[in-house]
Amino acid sequence: MTDQSNADIIITKVDEAPELASASLLPIVSSFAAAAGVSISTRDISLAGRILAAFPEYLSEAQRISDDLAILGDLVKTPEANVVKLPNISASVPQLVAAIQELQSQGYAVPDFPEAPVSDAEKAARAKYDAIKGSAVNPVLREGNSDRRAAKAVKAYAQANPHRMGDWSADSKTRVASMSGGDFRTNEASVTLAKAAVAKIVLKAADGSEHVLKDSVSYPAGTVVDATYMDVAALQDFLTAEIDRTKAEGVLFSLHLKATMMKVSDPIIFGHGVRAYLAPVFAAFGDKMATMGVNPNSGLGDLLERVKSDAQIMAAIDACMAARPPLYMVDSDRGITNLHVPSDVIIDASLPALIRAGGKGWGPDGKEHDAVCVIPDDSYAPVYDETIKFFKENGKLNPATAGTVQNIGLMAQKAEEYGSHPTTFEIAQAGVVQMILDDGTVLHEHAVKAGDIWRSASTRKAPIEDWVNLAIDRQRSEGCRAIFWLDETRAHDAELIAYVKPILAAKGVAHLFEIMAPREATRASFETITEGKTCIAITGNVLRDYLTDLFPILELATSAKMLSIVKLMQGGGLFETGAGGSAPKHVQQLQAENHLRWDSLGEFCALGESFKFLADTKGNEKARVLGNAIDAATQGVLDHDRSPGRKAGEPDNRDSHYWFARYWAEAMAAQSDDAELAAHFAPIAKALAEKEAAILAELHAARGQAVDTGGYYHNDPAKTAAIMRPSATMNAIIG
Repeated sequence: MTDQSNADIIITKVDEAPELASASLLPIVSSFAAAAGVSISTRDISLAGRILAAFPEYLSEAQRISDDLAILGDLVKTPEANVVKLPNISASVPQLVAAIQELQSQGYAVPDFPEAPVSDAEKAARAKYDAIKGSAVNPVLREGNSDRRAAKAVKAYAQANPHRMGDWSADSKTRVASMSGGDFRTNEASVTLAKAAVAKIVLKAADGSEHVLKDSVSYPAGTVVDATYMDVAALQDFLTAEIDRTKAEGVLFSLHLKATMMKVSDPIIFGHGVRAYLAPVFAAFGDKMATMGVNPNSGLGDLLERVKSDAQIMAAIDACMAARPPLYMVDSDRGITNLHVPSDVIIDASLPALIRAGGKGWGPDGKEHDAVCVIPDDSYAPVYDETIKFFKENGKLNPATAGTVQNIGLMAQKAEEYGSHPTTFEIAQAGVVQMILDDGTVLHEHAVKAGDIWRSASTRKAPIEDWVNLAIDRQRSEGCRAIFWLDETRAHDAELIAYVKPILAAKGVAHLFEIMAPREATRASFETITEGKTCIAITGNVLRDYLTDLFPILELATSAKMLSIVKLMQGGGLFETGAGGSAPKHVQQLQAENHLRWDSLGEFCALGESFKFLADTKGNEKARVLGNAIDAATQGVLDHDRSPGRKAGEPDNRDSHYWFARYWAEAMAAQSDDAELAAHFAPIAKALAEKEAAILAELHAARGQAVDTGGYYHNDPAKTAAIMRPSATMNAIIG
């Protein structure tokens, strides 16, 4: 493996389970690639790496690292880009603080996270940390739109080996609750700019003062610019009513947000959820808890840690929770509730899991119960609401016969809400927020109160046009039903429809596409796949994120095995390894039992596409042979059930990598397109087969024992390599 920036393929260094798996898989990939003259390098976009890159002035020369995210951000805007991106942490504040503390304990003198910055140094540090938290990576790298679908081998395996699905009953009490007014959906306004403009966002307060919230926001011509706000008084009333209603229904209370991606708005909304659930405690002890550093936005776990020494507050909390509806649990064995940490319950993973389980969630008693799923903003809540209604009416999905939903997602150039972080504000005082263009035009205007959450998002013309054309190409390839998930009654979607329809008409393909609001599109898609057919969901950025977990988790049992291709707008390629998250529980299990259940199948799929893309762009036909052989190896892993098991004692990630390497080598040795490569890999394949018993014995020698990776967010490479590459026999064969 090389560290040169001009390598043929760059594989990202990330966090948690995918990074542990990389310690085993990357040496295999680098060795096999070298035989075809393909160079592999890595770039560090992990949370710890991003922190270290942001504060070189606090570090010794030996500790400093390059800003690899910025380097990759430039690369993806070029035709030469060929990047395999593994899942990385989209950090909440508690995760960010934990990573900072771990780095400090390792001798990296990065500054503390300033909760309430006062000095210039604290304000500067906070600004840097704010740029790191949340989804700092994806908007930078995704300079193209998304093509996500189940690889054929993966889908065929799921149908032949259907996973367990929970049973749905028509009388299930599980439901979705969202606001009927005062939310982002209701208050949204949207305009398409006829010409390029620069805007400023101003709060004109009721007391006559004027505050510039953001200046010099530039938009090219044709940009769709949205603005909206959440009425926090309406939010509080909604949460209070839903807590009471949930109590009366006798089911679990759960709050589902995306605090990692919507890193300004959703932690605030989460905090209101914590405050509403513990309303009597905040009424009695709010001021005192504030002096103890309590911030409800950080979650119930942080709150309990700060007040645990105050018996009076703890008694009030116990009494309040006893009177409230039981909480949906993230980990009932450890007492981790839905409200403990804002990043613990991520809507696109938490709700599909609950739906797959028949609408059941784990309660504090360690048993499964129906649940109320609170999604305050109504923009995308109808997707989950309609899904639950569909299964109540029709029963669970049958993975053995279900078709598949592919996705074409609009996400390039920080499209839509996921690009709104720099223009989202918690309003300090009542007044009017205006978005004013450089020619004096007031583009958007909202009357707001103190505490309201105002935001603006934008979507540029070129990504929209690229998205529509990508959808046309995919529909042409599949010849199946294709639906634009757009609601003509929603301000933003109406502007997109004004782009979509003329392009479809000009290409003569309007009759091949449907346009439906998300609720209707959800039902239509489930009806289609229930018939065993393929459907393409053509969606915006948030729905891309939600649906590429929802449908794969129901179809395949996981979203980590999705084929995820980002066709970069300048001609490069970004190959993502599914949408499986970073799996913190997998890390905990490895450290406790030396068993890593992370499945690298998504990495296998992405690598195959990356090698074939390299062949197309650089004319390296040996790379194509490698890519085709990866497809065969992936099929072999599936056909022979070589994926990791969940429990210690079963084969794990390292076993699957041995089999992947063996099947890859065997496919290379057997292929007839390149005799030189076949000759190179024949002895490798032979050795891996002949030494199977020895290799597997070495891989399993220390299983069941606790291991030390030298860190959680910033592990020790030598310790991790020793854990993840324990077979000297295999290491010698691979080289």
